[in-house]
Amino acid sequence: MSGLTTIAVRAARSAGDFLLRTGERLHELRVEQKGPNDFVSDADREAERRIVEIIHRSYPDHAILGEEGGAQGDSTARWIIDPLDGTTNYLHAFPWFAVSIALEIQGRLEVGVIYDPTRNELFVAERGQGARLDDRRLRVSQHGKLAGAMIGTGFPFKSVDHLDAYTETFKAVSREGCAVRRAGSAALDLAYVAAGRFDGFWELGLEKWDIAAGVLLIQEAGGAVTDIRGGDRFMATGNVVGGNLRVHQALLDTIKSHLGDDLRA
Repeated sequence: MSGLTTIAVRAARSAGDFLLRTGERLHELRVEQKGPNDFVSDADREAERRIVEIIHRSYPDHAILGEEGGAQGDSTARWIIDPLDGTTNYLHAFPWFAVSIALEIQGRLEVGVIYDPTRNELFVAERGQGARLDDRRLRVSQHGKLAGAMIGTGFPFKSVDHLDAYTETFKAVSREGCAVRRAGSAALDLAYVAAGRFDGFWELGLEKWDIAAGVLLIQEAGGAVTDIRGGDRFMATGNVVGGNLRVHQALLDTIKSHLGDDLRA
C-alpha cells in the first residue's frame, strides 16, 4: 500500500469511527437543509474536518474538493471527499452510509477508499494495483445479462428535472427481469459493484465526491464505468453507468433510448 493510500485509509477510518460514536447521540446533532431532500449535519462537517486535517498533516500542499468545504487549494494533486455519503440514512439510524475519499493527480484517479463503519468494511483501490476489500482481492461479478441480475440505483432527488427521464429508465431496466435496489448511498453501491455484490449500477445527477472513489474501485476490479452515452464524461455530468462488462453494456443499451435530449447531449 502506497503512502498516499495509507493516508486515505487512516482518514477514512478516523471519520468513520467518529460517525459511529456520534451516531449514538443523533438527537443532539444540528441539522440544516442545503436544498430539496439535501441535508447536512454537524457530523458531516466534523468528519470532513478530520479527513482534511489528516491529509494536510502529510500533504499540506494538496488541494481538496469536499462536499461540505468545497474547493480548497490549487495543486495537480486533489483529494475528492464525501465525509458522509448517505446523510439522510445516517440521521435516521439506517445503517447504509459510508466515507468516500479519492485522490486525483493531474486529472486521473489514483486512489479510492470507501469505508463502511457500520460493517467495518474497507474498500481500497490503487491505479494499476487492483481493488481490495480488507485483505481480499475484488473482482466484479460474472453475471452475463440483465435477467436475474442485481442492480443498484438511486433516485435523482436533488435533480428533479431528471425525474421523468429516470423513471422511464427505471421502468425499462425493471422489465428486463432484474432485481433493482435503492438504498441511499451511491458510494457504497459502487463499492458493491466492485465486490460483485451488485452486477451493475446507474444513477443520474451525482456529484464528483459521490462517485470518484467508487469509479476507481470498479475499474480496478475489472469492470466498466461510463456516462449514460457510453463516454468518459461521468465525472462532469454525474450521470453514471457501471458494472461488469456485459451488464454495463446491457444497461447502456436498455436505458439510452429512454433519455431526453438534454441527457443524451
